[in-house]
Amino acid sequence: MNKTSWTLSRRAERMNPSVLREILKVTERPGIISFAGGLPSPRTFPVSAFAEACAEVLRLDASAALQYAASEGHAPLREWVASQLPWNVDASQVLITTGSQQGLDLVAKVLIDSGSRVLVETPTYLGALQAFTPMEPHFQGVASDAEGVDPDDLRRQAPGARFAYLLPNFQNPTGRTMSEARRAAVVQAAAEAGLPIVEDNPYGDLWFHAPPPAPLTARNPEGSLYLGSFSKVLAPGLRLGYLVAPKALYPKLLQAKQAADLHTPGFNQRLVSRVLEGNFLERHVPTIRALYHAQCNAMLAALQREMAGLDVQWNAPDGGMFLWLRLPEGMDAVALLPHAVERGVAFVPGAPFYTDRPDPRALRLSFVTASVEQIDRGIAALAQTVREHLPRTVTVAA
Repeated sequence: MNKTSWTLSRRAERMNPSVLREILKVTERPGIISFAGGLPSPRTFPVSAFAEACAEVLRLDASAALQYAASEGHAPLREWVASQLPWNVDASQVLITTGSQQGLDLVAKVLIDSGSRVLVETPTYLGALQAFTPMEPHFQGVASDAEGVDPDDLRRQAPGARFAYLLPNFQNPTGRTMSEARRAAVVQAAAEAGLPIVEDNPYGDLWFHAPPPAPLTARNPEGSLYLGSFSKVLAPGLRLGYLVAPKALYPKLLQAKQAADLHTPGFNQRLVSRVLEGNFLERHVPTIRALYHAQCNAMLAALQREMAGLDVQWNAPDGGMFLWLRLPEGMDAVALLPHAVERGVAFVPGAPFYTDRPDPRALRLSFVTASVEQIDRGIAALAQTVREHLPRTVTVAA
């Protein structure tokens, strides 16, 4: 009886389910030790601090906290963000977003037209590719190594590109970090080419031994847009992030924000603003670093022990939540995943993080939500899975 026909926009037709979420449906069975999710450890959530702040916000500021609010964000929270950044930032340049993922969405809407060239690292954060894709860009992977993008290749590919999207600190998915020298070279190459940089920094506070070098944006604020998040240092469920933009660009990002959701929840902003009082993060974040460092060391030790003789390669990150592993020649991480799940362990195949020429041997391991005992058992199971599925041409060293 109903003959209504819905016609999808071209943009909607480009929207697809997360490749990783589809792949990882096989990991949902009970009892799986998962190194797959990019989730902060619930052990790091400051529940008591939130409980106290929640009561205070409702007692002192309920009418404003529960009302519509300014699209720019809660003024004290914007001022706090500006005060924490290592370059001269005015609070009027800070836009509070509903998670840093919304910041990526706003960037896409404001800076990308159909066919625009967008430069990304090889590999890069899958969530950014998802946020940018509906705007119909042409992604171009820039040659990258253990320190991130190659500045010479960035310079070669810069002409005509809208921006370069970069994650210099403990990158997702690889865990790599740009050195001071590399940052200087990348910013210089971009500035000389007139190429804007979109810098994403959700993990920068999660260092193990020493803070990472200064942000790319600090070196060329007018040529960069900076994204940050409260998800990794407080709690992701609050969906609070922020972007810092040059004053010339800010109004259009604000208009895109207004059209998207009017404003980020005012209650959540006031809650976080109150929790942050009294230098709370200076006391809280070191506990996260210590936990993640111990778990990372446990995974590195387990890999060294269990993968001996298997020609498996991995890095040792200086912070963050992930490490990057390469299987022996001839293996495929996507094909290996269901076999690993059968042995009770899950990981993320690396191929979906590439815009082109994916590395089938690569995979991502997250070490932050599993206990040390689970890490030991999970890596042992993964190693056994690799042994069982080595190509016949590959021999295991004695």
